[in-house]
Amino acid sequence: MESDKPLFSYRKYWAERFGVAPFLPMSRQEMDALGWDSCDVIIVTGDAYVDHPSFGMAIIGRLLEAQGFRVGIISQPDWRSAEPFRELGRPNLFFGITAGNMDSMVNRYTADRRIRRNDAYTPNDEGGKRPDRAVIVYSQRAREAWPDAPIVIGGIEASLRRIAHYDYWSDKVRRSVLLDSRADLLLFGNAERALVEVTHRVAAGEHPRDIHDVRGSVFLRDAVPAGWVVIDSTDVDAPGPVDPQPDPYASASPSGCASSEEAQADQPKVVHLQRSVPRGHPRERTVIRLPAYEQVRADPVLYAHASRVLHLETNPGNARALVQRHGDKEVWLNPPPIPLTTPEMDAVYDLPYARAPHPAYGGARIPAWEMIRFSVNIMRGCFGGCTFCSITEHEGRIIQSRSEASILREVEEIRDRVDGFTGVISDLGGPTANMYRLACKDPEIERSCRRLSCVYPGICKNLNTDHSALVGLYRKARALPGIKKVLIASGLRYDLAVESPEYVRELVTHHVGGYLKIAPEHTEEGPLSRMMKPGIGTYDRFKAMFDRFSREAGKEQYLIPYFIAAHPGTTDEDMLNLALWLKRNGFRADQVQAFLPGPMALATAMWHTGRNPLRGIRREGGDRVHSAKGLRARRLHKAFLRYHDPENWPLLRDALKRMGRADLIGNGKRHLVPSFQPAGTGRRSETPGKRGTKGGRFKTQHTGLQSAASPRKAPRSRRGRSG
Repeated sequence: MESDKPLFSYRKYWAERFGVAPFLPMSRQEMDALGWDSCDVIIVTGDAYVDHPSFGMAIIGRLLEAQGFRVGIISQPDWRSAEPFRELGRPNLFFGITAGNMDSMVNRYTADRRIRRNDAYTPNDEGGKRPDRAVIVYSQRAREAWPDAPIVIGGIEASLRRIAHYDYWSDKVRRSVLLDSRADLLLFGNAERALVEVTHRVAAGEHPRDIHDVRGSVFLRDAVPAGWVVIDSTDVDAPGPVDPQPDPYASASPSGCASSEEAQADQPKVVHLQRSVPRGHPRERTVIRLPAYEQVRADPVLYAHASRVLHLETNPGNARALVQRHGDKEVWLNPPPIPLTTPEMDAVYDLPYARAPHPAYGGARIPAWEMIRFSVNIMRGCFGGCTFCSITEHEGRIIQSRSEASILREVEEIRDRVDGFTGVISDLGGPTANMYRLACKDPEIERSCRRLSCVYPGICKNLNTDHSALVGLYRKARALPGIKKVLIASGLRYDLAVESPEYVRELVTHHVGGYLKIAPEHTEEGPLSRMMKPGIGTYDRFKAMFDRFSREAGKEQYLIPYFIAAHPGTTDEDMLNLALWLKRNGFRADQVQAFLPGPMALATAMWHTGRNPLRGIRREGGDRVHSAKGLRARRLHKAFLRYHDPENWPLLRDALKRMGRADLIGNGKRHLVPSFQPAGTGRRSETPGKRGTKGGRFKTQHTGLQSAASPRKAPRSRRGRSG
């Protein structure tokens, strides 16, 4: 399996002679102006086309253009007809179909399944411009328009639905999106390496449905080919003695490297039923058989088991292929893609982006573009492994960093080219603000490790936590001529930050615009252990540093903590204790939203099955997980976060009495809610939560807070989230 061929080492396709397009064409007229008679690849996306490296269609389009291919864009087509899919003609090679930077269901619906009125990735923030399950619908329309044109699907929606998955919006387990879309190939994760290889091979005459040896791809087979050893993981072990079996989740580990079970000492060993693997059989010819779609749809225990197996096979250094039966077809998942090197990352971000929306939109406002137009993405990936978040599942645990020179060049390009720039860089970040250049101290250990997180239940001793490269980058960026300030708006992993006081000093002194958002997520051990998040004591350590360095800098600055309501494993008592913590610390919730079960997440498996896939899955016993699912239960959890809102007081008074905590009802400082009710309050029905926007990542719902002593309102959530 070709795995790590350099991204820009392919011989360029003959169409390179047409040169670089000012914008990738969205119409026949633009194609004519470029001298094109056809497109080699047509990208269909649910987002407005913004030619900027924070937008997936721009990265993929410009990357394929650099390989010599002619790429057209069909942006937010009217899916009620096949006609918009004929606009650019039939692609010579294939349609590349994506829902956009966000999952279409998360984009369209709130955590309470109510339709959102707006869409930050659409001109003028207009809602309703993309269909539900956009990858499926777009694929159907493309097939209707051009029945013989190959279809390759990708992006976050396809990536997180590559396997049988629980779908929150229909409340059922759905098949792999590859089957429902009738696509020929699915590419998951940040798929640059896979897409370049596939495109060149299709140009050489192969059909996408016949390409089975590319990492990061999902395809259909009738049966497992000869020569493969199948590890049977279609069930959990029954109680009683069994003969010792080779553990498919453990690998030969160098000194200091933990297997998945050793690394998570608080987690009992996973239960499994495997056949032995012949000694000396190559790992790359081994496939793990998951419970079939029909099994996981009917049996929550097997769904939780399959979820654990899937997440343990995500390290590109040791992951094996997975196969899951769907009816009479095998859905085959190759191991994840090899991460991009720093030179490859630099080359991708140095491509000739126009750094603006397509001119077809005129002066229309595109909120997602406005949010990132003065920001720079410095890295990819996240090794935090938070169970509710899709970053790790989509981008992987290995951090892929750009070089300092490439980042500084982009800052200068923003300064010199982007209209409206006032000297303030709004962000130097990515999925996490402070994982830049952090990695395992030993590449061999990194390749062998099977931990689900490098920072839970504690920071791994093999993880390099030196922030000096990031501190140096911040200082050089703010020293550039014409740069007045560099802000950090991406989420900060504060348990890592406290390991580097010099980083915290630099951040607090120069890069905070009055407020810094971080996400403890909760205060109680029950939900935190199901999230794989550090205890609230780590937040206290960071807050002490933040306050001290703010005083030393002579600045009045505030931390804005974020919390999740109704996360699996959260009880009413947990939410009550969180509300009391908020009251003691003088915080009042600005916005409140609840946990949203996104496809494929470990927390979603907890929500759906009531089992904890972080621990061994058993038919009897095991770690059972309660989730607040009903509307009233979820309203109560959100009400605890807004304990100060009179509209919530009747609900909270009833709950406190039921919980035996009527002592918290009264008019004193020690009480949570007063005993009186202001006239005209307490009758309003629950309203939909507001939505923040996050470029390229699956959004988990959060609660924004502000200090009661804070003189200004807390800002809305921006790109990135705090850890």
